[in-house]
Amino acid sequence: MEKTELLKRVTVDPSVAGGKPCIRNTRIYVATILDGLAEGLTVDQLIDHYPQLSPDDVRASLLYGAQLAQENTWKLAV
Repeated sequence: MEKTELLKRVTVDPSVAGGKPCIRNTRIYVATILDGLAEGLTVDQLIDHYPQLSPDDVRASLLYGAQLAQENTWKLAV
């Protein structure tokens, strides 16, 4: 799947989840997926916990995070 198609899986809607980036048609934050991966969860474990996710949703979250990291305006929250 191409990057543009993957990114269509991430939505930002002010009326859903306070406008935080989520996987489309869910209220699962991209940050939740990224945090799970950072804690060592596998894609399969994430999908077991959130069965509405697909492997492509996890890939979309990673891509979204990678694109944010490439911007000059991001700050590391410590």
